[in-house]
Amino acid sequence: MNQVIEENEQEAWWFIVSQGKLVALDKGELIPFGSINDLPFPEGATVNKRLLGEYNGASCYLVELDDFLDVGLGDYVTLRSLLGRVPDLLFDMSGRALQIALFYKTHQFCGQCGQKMQEIDWEIAMKCYHCQHRAYPRVSPCIIVAIRKHKQILLALHKRHQQSNYPVYTTLAGFTEAGESLEACIEREVFEEVGIKVKNIQYVSSQPWPFPHSLMMGFTADYASGEVCADTHELVEANWYDADNLPIMPKHGTIARKLIEKTLKRCR
Repeated sequence: MNQVIEENEQEAWWFIVSQGKLVALDKGELIPFGSINDLPFPEGATVNKRLLGEYNGASCYLVELDDFLDVGLGDYVTLRSLLGRVPDLLFDMSGRALQIALFYKTHQFCGQCGQKMQEIDWEIAMKCYHCQHRAYPRVSPCIIVAIRKHKQILLALHKRHQQSNYPVYTTLAGFTEAGESLEACIEREVFEEVGIKVKNIQYVSSQPWPFPHSLMMGFTADYASGEVCADTHELVEANWYDADNLPIMPKHGTIARKLIEKTLKRCR
């Protein structure tokens, strides 16, 4: 809902989004906090302001702007650049802001009948009042698994990381298909990507991963059988690594790093 900026807004967190990027400060928590009057928007500006939730007892708002409007606070940055630089819950809220902004941008028209969709004001949803179809933000379930073989861990170089100056070796992951359990997804994805079978699948934890709208569900597993043979459509290579001879790994704050470290403890 479009709202004119109020004069006496309470202090809150402001997630200012434009074209898939966020305004970040150059110090402190990075995400702007305070009264909306502290934000130097142009005088009389009307913004698309939506309540996202709470962080540290204060409200969190999404503010959408067009064309990277300069608000005089800091630079527009990618969400990935905040990884490891802000607290985990604040990072998750930043991801929520971008996902909600993307949802409203991509659901202007009904996917069932093509009519204009209308924003619902009591929940985050869009509704077509022509055919009654209702849409909610998309969440894509995805498994991620760290695999141990005796005192070694399986790590792979994905094609999307190949061009980096510091190519990251990480765990295997994949999207859950319709009608598939998480355990079945792990078995299928591991076999498709590296040609081995696993056992002792154990759930560890989950992490929202807004690139653009995944929910990562993390597991550990043990090697059961087969020889590693990387699927070259998705991977550059995959190998077993000793705990004291590891390649470059994912950043702290990622569920991949958490699973790797948990598995390395078992290896040692």
